[in-house]
Parts: sequence; C-alpha cells; structure tokens
Amino acid sequence: MCLAVPGRVVGIEERDGTPMARVDFGGVIKDVCLAYLPEIEVGEYAIVHVGFAIQRLDEESALATLRLFERIGALDEEFGDAWARAAAEVGTAPEEENR
Repeated sequence: MCLAVPGRVVGIEERDGTPMARVDFGGVIKDVCLAYLPEIEVGEYAIVHVGFAIQRLDEESALATLRLFERIGALDEEFGDAWARAAAEVGTAPEEENR
C-alpha cells in the first residue's frame, strides 16, 4: 500500500529549478518535491504522496492522522521500524498493552 502521509516541513531548497523540502514524518526525514505546493513554509504540514507534497494540512489534523496510522499499523509498511522508534520517543505511539 502507498499512503499519503502528513509530515512537517523542516527545510526548503531549490534543486535544478525545482522546489524541494526535507519533511519530517515523526522522526523519519525524507526529501519531497514541492512542485504542487511551492508556497508552503518551514514548520507547516503537508500531505505527501509518492514523494510529492500535494496538500497543506493543519498541525492538529496531521498529528491526529499520524496517530491513527500508527494505531492501525499503516506506518510500519511505509516507514518500518524507524517510525515506531521515533513515534515512541515523541509519545505518539500507543502503549504496548493497547496493541
């Protein structure tokens, strides 16, 4: 499955004329193309699908979505163990007894 996942923009640059961002998905940082959202700013959240930021998202909705994805195990498929470790560090991972 390939999800559209919310992430927080932590850096923006231009590469060969294309706006690009470093996006934090709960501790997993990925490079993302900003061709569809060139006006997004550092600190804002975007929904990212197959390497492209496709829609701006408010922080509350982004964090709620990440918690839901973690609860149903969808992020393991996208990000593997790195997501679980990062989520546990920031407190978004469910407690073990709730799994």
